[in-house]
Order: sequence, then structure tokens, then C-alpha cells
Amino acid sequence: MYAIVEIAGQQFKVSKDLKVYVNRLANDEGSKVSFDKVLLLDDNGTITLGAPAIEGASVEAKVLQHLKGDKVIVFKKKRRKGYKKRNGHRQYLTQILVEGITGIGSSKAAPKADKAEAPKAEKAPKATKKADDLTLIEGAGPKAAEALVAAGIDTFAKLAKKTTEEIQAVLDASELKVQNLVPTTWAQQAQLAADGKMDELKKLQDELNGGRAV
Repeated sequence: MYAIVEIAGQQFKVSKDLKVYVNRLANDEGSKVSFDKVLLLDDNGTITLGAPAIEGASVEAKVLQHLKGDKVIVFKKKRRKGYKKRNGHRQYLTQILVEGITGIGSSKAAPKADKAEAPKAEKAPKATKKADDLTLIEGAGPKAAEALVAAGIDTFAKLAKKTTEEIQAVLDASELKVQNLVPTTWAQQAQLAADGKMDELKKLQDELNGGRAV
């Protein structure tokens, strides 16, 4: 028995007692978490597909630990501009243990009763919204992203609402030595990322130098 479930923006094939590394969750270590965006269920060969998710189905898990992934080198270069930039990045991850899959076959229920008499089904609690990867912002490395998250700015939408002065105040108050960064375009970049306009974001970043307008 297994399920295809979406967790923190990624899809995973999971089964009971499986340990999975997912993008960082906001839940505390040792806490229980439930994911209700189950896209497919296989119950001993009986396949149930969602449209897009299976109503009433969920994956129950336990948060084991928060950690960082392996270091990845990000190298950027602009031809004929003498621009080169090398950064290291370690993705924030959460390890979870799948404790069970509920709602097997729920989409093949008996014919619906009269709406007035049908009891309301209780929905499984939704997983907490994951934080965005703020290191995608040109000029904001892992330390700046950590400082922003510590200040409660953990999504592109939240960052987009901040002024340059407010972002600079967060950097100045941090102990991570990020006071030298210039966040003049961070809110603009964050708004494009929040709107899903990644092509426009890349075009803007190609015109920047360390997060600053050239």
C-alpha cells in the first residue's frame, strides 16, 4: 500500500514507516503533521486517483528532525561584463516518518444521500504552509535568508510587502554579518516570485549586480 502525496510543494511516493526528507516545515520536532493533498492511492492493487486530490484521504506523519542538505555551489557569470559570482547553498530540510495513510477508497463511497440528511465529513487538518526559499532572491544568500526567516519573513509574499528600510533594519539587527547587503530590489524580486513570474524574475536578475540595479 502506498500513496502519492504533495508535501511542501513536492510530490512523494510514500508508505507506512517510510522516512522522507522534505522542504523545511514549520512544525516542531516530535510533532504530528497531516497532509491531505493525496493525489493517488494504491490499496493492494486497487488504484484510486484524485481530481486532483482524493477527498477525505490523508497521510499522517511525525516530524523527526530539521536539518540542512548537502552543499550546492551556485556559479553565475555574465559574458563580456566581467561579472562572476560564486555562492554556496544548503537547502533547509525536514525529515519526517510516515505513520499511516487514511481514507483508503474514500472516493468510491456509496451513492450520496439527501443533502439535508447527509452528515458533514470532517476534513483532515491541513499541513502548515511551507516557507519559501528566499535564497532565490538575487543578492540574498543563505545567511540573509536565515535572518529574514528569524524575523518572521519566510515567504516571498511577506518579503514583497516590506520596504527597503524595513528589510535593511532586519539585516542590521541580525548577528549573521549581513549588514553589508543592499536589499533595494528584494521586495520587487519577491513580488515576481510570489506571482509565479519566474521568467520575468530571471530577466530582472540578469540586469542586477549583487541584488543592485546596475
